[in-house]
Amino acid sequence: MAITLAESLGQWQSHGHLFVVADGMGAHAAGELASKLATDTIPHAYIKGIPELSPSESITSAVRQANEVIYNKGQDTVDFQGMGTTCSCLLLLPSGALVSHVGDSRIYRLRGEEFQQLTFDHSLVWEMAAAGHSSEEEVPAYVPKNVITRSLGPHPTVAVDLEGPFALQSGDRFLLCSDGLTGPLSPQLIGMVLATHAPNEAAQTLVDLANLLGGPDNITVVLAEVLDRSKLGNSATPDLLEISPSAVASRSSVSPLVWAAVGIAAVSACLFAIKGDYEVATGCGGALVILTMLAWLRRVSGGEPRASAHSIGLQGKAPYRCHTCTPNAPNIETLTDIVRQLEDLEDHRDWDFDWKPIHTERLRAHQAIAKGDYPGATIAYCSSVRRLMQAIRDANMSQPSDSTIDLG
Repeated sequence: MAITLAESLGQWQSHGHLFVVADGMGAHAAGELASKLATDTIPHAYIKGIPELSPSESITSAVRQANEVIYNKGQDTVDFQGMGTTCSCLLLLPSGALVSHVGDSRIYRLRGEEFQQLTFDHSLVWEMAAAGHSSEEEVPAYVPKNVITRSLGPHPTVAVDLEGPFALQSGDRFLLCSDGLTGPLSPQLIGMVLATHAPNEAAQTLVDLANLLGGPDNITVVLAEVLDRSKLGNSATPDLLEISPSAVASRSSVSPLVWAAVGIAAVSACLFAIKGDYEVATGCGGALVILTMLAWLRRVSGGEPRASAHSIGLQGKAPYRCHTCTPNAPNIETLTDIVRQLEDLEDHRDWDFDWKPIHTERLRAHQAIAKGDYPGATIAYCSSVRRLMQAIRDANMSQPSDSTIDLG
């Protein structure tokens, strides 16, 4: 992953804040190298890019540069041929949130109780579902879920998806993650954890839960929260953040007929002055002054807004999925099962640490559920998960499969 925060107001206005998650594929060494090349290249290429380019053009160019770097590296070494990586980039800009995406790592936005997926999975399952106008759950089970249809590195060129920009609101939370998180955990559970915890606790809880449910793949989580939209940058006015950023006021062109009338008035004034008809010449001169002033006012007033070179027109079709993550009985059932099975392990594993805090948190969760306080129950359950996983890490246990919980 890579996080590049603007170091000044000027850099914020031109480049915003950049967040990147890349999940490598291929042999272990090749996948690790591909993802590292992506997270090294993209921030540098984006920040050092051509100043005249818009943020959408700059981030697209940066991703394509990363693809070129990874592809060339793969061609140079036999062991690295065909290596690739996903790449999901989030830009927080004065004009809103802009997403650049290749692969099946995901970017979500949590607003209130709605958890929205802003990226389209470039996977065989999602592509088949889109072609058949159905959901990925309706794709036959024999279709492999881990086949990616687009990534950085395997080919000399790559198509880059752009989504947004999406208007920002105070309290918005953005999640970037690899499929190591979204494989074991449902979007509803991810959103519920994100909605009820501070960012640091939410990130740790999500990683711990994914590991407890098997941890079949590397898990990367990046959370970005908009604490106060008014402090994101002086150039970001409320009106601009709430409307399509393609509507950027610029100097308006003046109709050719107006310029033709100005020219005719000027020529007429000169001709009548030469002929000695000063009264008519004065009238033509007055018309010339009025037309010139009208043209100038039209030019500087801006007229109707239009897209400028640095505007970002709304792109993509996001959100692709919307989930309600309200803490309630059905959504909390998975957490209940996880903690119950954790305590069942106490009698079957020789784990030398204190289970009392875990029992206490589970009791607190049960009491909250009895009161209908599902957010409180979620917090208590997640606390017990973090306590257990931290105890395991502190004990230097090296058998992660022992903590796998079978919910099937």
